[in-house]
Amino acid sequence: MHFIFEVHIRPGYTAEQYADAWLRASAIIQQAPGARGTRLHRKIGDPDVLLAIATWESKHARDAMESQQPEAVRSIIQEQAEFVEVRVIGEFEDAEWVVNPTAD
Repeated sequence: MHFIFEVHIRPGYTAEQYADAWLRASAIIQQAPGARGTRLHRKIGDPDVLLAIATWESKHARDAMESQQPEAVRSIIQEQAEFVEVRVIGEFEDAEWVVNPTAD
């Protein structure tokens, strides 16, 4: 399961500053049962827009972490709130099919 959201960096702040907070929070979140990694992508042509993807074993695992979110994670999210706008894109199942090119 993938939890995907978009992060818009406000003027006077940088994606690198947000990424530092992202790494700190992710290090804690990834200790939760069912956590399978996170990725942060910068939008081509707009360095102040990021795409965040958190991968989980299941929606249930993510919901369980969210309901018992560690105080340190809440603190990091709260400290970032004035610098970014977050828009949740949604929760997505793993792909039903994957097309990988073959090497000939």
